[in-house]
Amino acid sequence: MGDAWALLNRETLLFEPAAPEAGALKTVLAFPSTYTVGITSLGYQLVWASLAMRSDLDVRRLFTDQGDPQHRRCDLFGLSLSWELDGPVLLDLLEQQRIPLWSHERGDQDPIVFGGGPVLTANPEPLAPFFDVVLLGDGEELLPTFIDAVQQMRDEPRHKRLRHLAQIPGIYVPDLHAPQFSADGALLGIKPREADLPERIAKQTWRGNSLSHSTVITPEAAWPDIHMVEVVRSCPELCRFCLASYLTLPFRTPSLDDGLIPAVEKGLQATRRLGLLGASVTQHPQFSDLLEWLDQDRFDDLRVSVSSVRAATVTPQLAGTLSRRGSKSVTIAIESGSDRMRRVVNKKLSREEINDAARYAKEGGLKSLKLYGMVGLPTEQDDDVEATADLLLDLKKQTPGLRFTLGVSTFVPKAHTPFQWQGVMPEADKRLKRLAKRLKPKGVELRPESYGWSVIQALLSRSDRRLAPVIAAVRGSQESLGGWKKAYRAARSEELPAASSAGVPLPRPPAWEEVVHHTWADHQILPWCHLDGPLPSDTLLKHQREALSPENAPESAPDSV
Repeated sequence: MGDAWALLNRETLLFEPAAPEAGALKTVLAFPSTYTVGITSLGYQLVWASLAMRSDLDVRRLFTDQGDPQHRRCDLFGLSLSWELDGPVLLDLLEQQRIPLWSHERGDQDPIVFGGGPVLTANPEPLAPFFDVVLLGDGEELLPTFIDAVQQMRDEPRHKRLRHLAQIPGIYVPDLHAPQFSADGALLGIKPREADLPERIAKQTWRGNSLSHSTVITPEAAWPDIHMVEVVRSCPELCRFCLASYLTLPFRTPSLDDGLIPAVEKGLQATRRLGLLGASVTQHPQFSDLLEWLDQDRFDDLRVSVSSVRAATVTPQLAGTLSRRGSKSVTIAIESGSDRMRRVVNKKLSREEINDAARYAKEGGLKSLKLYGMVGLPTEQDDDVEATADLLLDLKKQTPGLRFTLGVSTFVPKAHTPFQWQGVMPEADKRLKRLAKRLKPKGVELRPESYGWSVIQALLSRSDRRLAPVIAAVRGSQESLGGWKKAYRAARSEELPAASSAGVPLPRPPAWEEVVHHTWADHQILPWCHLDGPLPSDTLLKHQREALSPENAPESAPDSV
């Protein structure tokens, strides 16, 4: 605990926590990773500050390695989840707090377990049996509404509290919605258990002028002493696989004078390191004005970094300002070196624009260019992957002295995107290895994500509640690929107890290949069919048809899957 106190004492808060009043609800806000990782999450910081500024809550933080002093018991237990593979850690944290793992086993004296974040907003079903409440969407308005409703019903029995919460837009109470299956185990839909409960739950969208920024600065964060400012939310490009774009629509930008500059100035009172975050920060309509403002002499000691930017927006001004403000590199997402594949995914980016981005980066004084790409995208062939290697090698030849890094992942289908019906392509594994064989000997640094873990990520992103016993079974060994596959086989062969919904047994899960690798039919009922994202299913199908249209098809037949 001494080390934990030392870490917490090094924090600089950019908000004023409220002193808990008598009778304040004892609340734990957990993050499924270490303090260093969790405290770097802007979403976690935002939720923590929102709760800690309320005098009717007594909030403590919990990470996998440490946390604030614990309550003897708590009334609310919350989890912020931004990555599928962190989901099983929830069960370890619940067990540590002596909270029953399954929601239907909790009584009036147990806390309300709630969660939010992009993973749970997209598809909460695999983890639904462990949560009492899931908050769908942006927390700025949804979180205060949720806490107000909890306070209003705090003295009522548990079932009445949950029923009251289920009436509020954006609040999903899984135990009050029952999945229905056909005799052969196909999902038919998810319906409310009682007639006066809403049939559909819609993601809530924050439309205020301001977005989020850091609420705590600490040298112990994964990005030490950084003040993070959200420049944009969502992305206007709508790449067909992209959860960060589709799930967070519409594209929102705070004004420069009333939103961004005050947010930046607030953090610079505590640090001289600034991170500008967003899916496509350079597409803020006043981004060039922000760069000009940051180029003032009074910021000469400021170190500025930006998240991934659209390649076509890399300009001499951007590269020069970043170089003068301490950045050594800029990151662009190209997805593929193949012109055809970029058309398939709606990446409106030409080879010339990629070349220009590299040239401007070097001319502006940057030392390296980082690129993001994917393998295994729908209709991809070996030639498309070769085109990615060719592009990197050409860039290296045309821009001598600039270092190149390619981060490459396997395509994983995400809910509420046009490619949610597509499966993981098994050929992706050998294509990652092919890129390594071609690029590493030529001095291009390759940072591939594990194909095996991408498969587990897809299992979590595409499953329904029948996966819950598997998640419970891998608890404590979730870092073993073999452990996941063994637990899934056990669930199918009835070695594990069947999944249940509010205590009612469900069918066994479908075949592994069906969940992970198969392309699903357009009319198939999806696990998240009862949850409304920003765009309806018909629109997503239209976007998928555009992506896979004959004009974007490969010249030869696609590789077999």
